[in-house]
This record gives sequence, C-alpha cells and structure tokens, in this order.
Amino acid sequence: MVQYQNYKKMSKQPIHVFAKWQVKEGQLSIVLNLLREVAKKSIQEEGNLFYNINQSNSDVNTLLLFEGYTDEQAVAEHRNSEHFQTLVIGQIVPLLVEREVILATQLILD
Repeated sequence: MVQYQNYKKMSKQPIHVFAKWQVKEGQLSIVLNLLREVAKKSIQEEGNLFYNINQSNSDVNTLLLFEGYTDEQAVAEHRNSEHFQTLVIGQIVPLLVEREVILATQLILD
C-alpha cells in the first residue's frame, strides 16, 4: 500500500488535483469502468468538493481528472482511502502508460 503523509504545513484553502492519465492501448474501457467506481466513492468522501473526469478531444486514451478537496488533509485522506489504494494504485495504474498529478491552489488576482 502506498501511504501518503500529511503535509507539514496544512492548508485550509481548497486544493485542486489535476491528473493526466495516458491509458495503454486497448485498456480504456477497463479503466473507465474502474474510474466510474472511484468517482462514485470519492464524491462520498467528507472532504471532496467535486470529481470530474474528462477525455482529450485529440486522443481518446488521454484522460484528465479534475478533483476538488476542502484542504490538504482531505487530499491525504483520499489518497489513503481503500478505494484509491485498491482501484487506482492497484488496478488502474498498471493499465497506464503515464500518469502525472499536480496539486494546485487557486490564485485570487485582484
């Protein structure tokens, strides 16, 4: 099991997760079926604000996830959840060519 540590300086601002997944050829339907279950369970988490799944217009095997969490603690709880560890790490990641994840905080520019 991959364990995610709590961040030393915990932010109380909403955290957005941008994930880009490049799915192996021929594995898209399996990934999407698993992702359906991940999304269903993720939006039930107390700290989840939203969980959006997008597909590239130029490459059907490229998925873009846009997730929102109340704070960094909620992100850590999500990553340590049974469904994330079992479905994402255990079953989906082996079906990906590449996976990039970026955590971001919205900037408010006046």
